[in-house]
Amino acid sequence: MSTHPVVISGTFTDKVIAPLQKKLGGDIQQRNDTIAILSATEYLPKTTLIELRKEFAADINQLPQTFDPSTVGLVISDMDSTFIAIECIDEIADFANIKPQISAITESTMRGEIDFETSLKQRVSLLANLDTSALERVYNERLKLNPGAAELVKGLHSKSIPFALVSGGFTYFTEKLKTKYALDYTKANTLEVVDNKLNGKILGEIVGAQTKADYLDELCQTLNIKSEQTIAMGDGANDLLMMGKAGLSVGYCAKPIVQEKADIVINFSPLSVIMALMSDN
Repeated sequence: MSTHPVVISGTFTDKVIAPLQKKLGGDIQQRNDTIAILSATEYLPKTTLIELRKEFAADINQLPQTFDPSTVGLVISDMDSTFIAIECIDEIADFANIKPQISAITESTMRGEIDFETSLKQRVSLLANLDTSALERVYNERLKLNPGAAELVKGLHSKSIPFALVSGGFTYFTEKLKTKYALDYTKANTLEVVDNKLNGKILGEIVGAQTKADYLDELCQTLNIKSEQTIAMGDGANDLLMMGKAGLSVGYCAKPIVQEKADIVINFSPLSVIMALMSDN
């Protein structure tokens, strides 16, 4: 009999596992302190998974029937609040003493209330005349990876699967991360600088929702794979077009609209749990 494993991850105890096993049926295939794999005999509707996550306060996921993890040829991720734990533009704004104003626009944009391209132009314009040393300070003093991000990249590379970072943020940060963590591909916006100061503008086309989706297609062509062979991760509304093209979409601590649409939702677990989802199905 074929099974459709359910992966339970995050912080949980027997008080979570036992009721889930009773509710879903099947045996515990694997378990440690942070992950359990239940061999469920049925494929669960997304609405059921959403309710189970709310009920048990754990990440409860099941790969879509249409997705084959053995064929994955690319993982592509948003940067801010997905691969890293901050929104870079908000932290840059802190050095200009306008973080509350820019953060409010950022949050509204991620919820899908403001067009990304328009909002980015608004936010970057507010940074005009800020010394570029603020970028260095953000990278050195505030930028941290989200839990499991580095381990995810290492795990993918051990399987010869490339990792791409695509961001509505800035090349200053993506290029440094590419070098430090041996990322395979990166794409982001370039801040225009005049006399070591930001001039409030972006060079070239803005990397927004459509550009992210197009970048996934471009990398598929480069790697000679199909979009069904990709995993796309994000947290905001401007990631949804890209995520919709992928074989598996992953929402990481995502806004409600992304939580509803993503195939896989990670709220309590490190990003490296994706490796478990891939290897045990």
